[in-house]
Amino acid sequence: MKINVSLACAMLFCFSLLCTQNISAVSAIDFVYKDSGDSSIMDKPLTVQPIKSGRVDVGNGSLYYEEMGDGEPLILIHGHSLDHRMWDQQFTVFARKYRAIRYDLRGYGVSSSQTENHQFTHAEDLVKLMDALHIEKAHLVGLSLGGFVGADMLACFPERVKSAVLASGNLRKTPGPSQPMGKEEAYKRDTEIKALKLKGVDKMKKDWFGRLMKSGGSQRERMREPLWQMINDWDAWQSLHKEVRVVMGLDGYVKLKKKCPTVPTLILEGRSPNNHFFSKPEILNYLPKGKLIVLDDCGHMLNMERPEAFNRTVLNFLNGL
Repeated sequence: MKINVSLACAMLFCFSLLCTQNISAVSAIDFVYKDSGDSSIMDKPLTVQPIKSGRVDVGNGSLYYEEMGDGEPLILIHGHSLDHRMWDQQFTVFARKYRAIRYDLRGYGVSSSQTENHQFTHAEDLVKLMDALHIEKAHLVGLSLGGFVGADMLACFPERVKSAVLASGNLRKTPGPSQPMGKEEAYKRDTEIKALKLKGVDKMKKDWFGRLMKSGGSQRERMREPLWQMINDWDAWQSLHKEVRVVMGLDGYVKLKKKCPTVPTLILEGRSPNNHFFSKPEILNYLPKGKLIVLDDCGHMLNMERPEAFNRTVLNFLNGL
């Protein structure tokens, strides 16, 4: 699948994950539906718990967050074009055992907007959020762009991570903050932005939504309404501006290869005819305690498409630590 140049550069975060080599037969992969351990909390009656919400200053902006429950901190990191609502099917379930926290990345949801002239990374923002909430270490669960952020945390701040679940995204081999945008790249972005404006933001959103839906399996219709609601609410700032290096990219790649952190890590992917992933993710070469699990019959947005299977898999992983 070739990406139309008129789509904004920010879309490359997720499009690359939908457009890699199709894997029809995967070896050395654990499959799910192992009903054991702490995943049994999914069967317990849901106790109504208060949701605490607030904002944390991260310098030149603030992050909106919500938290619920007690126990070890578990932070949910959403994907590009989405917001904290993508975790609706996980938040209350994980809060039965953990101090579950979900938040909007800078530039998304109701967190502060990004600007073209303020360099930051989402991983640095996450550390500031953790500091403000007095969290020394946390379990991280990220999907797509959230998976890139989780990988950046492993590369740059492994001492702050108890464990990591990286779903539908992990390493991102793009220029990092050490290589700011030059004149040639800026000109290319201006051309892309102009083409996108001619095409129309609404059309771009519908195309993006259609690709995410197409990646799914037999239960994809259950996510149609909430997924579109988030994409429709998204202001598409990243697609209409020259975004700074918000993920570490190659800078993080170098750090990860050097550190090889021993943080327990689960790489989680969805298998369907139109969702594509690597059967041997390179990131596992640098994570001694990493492993890959594939959920069958689901695509890129596996947590929304098959939330029960996703939740059980994550909880079984955490129970085994």
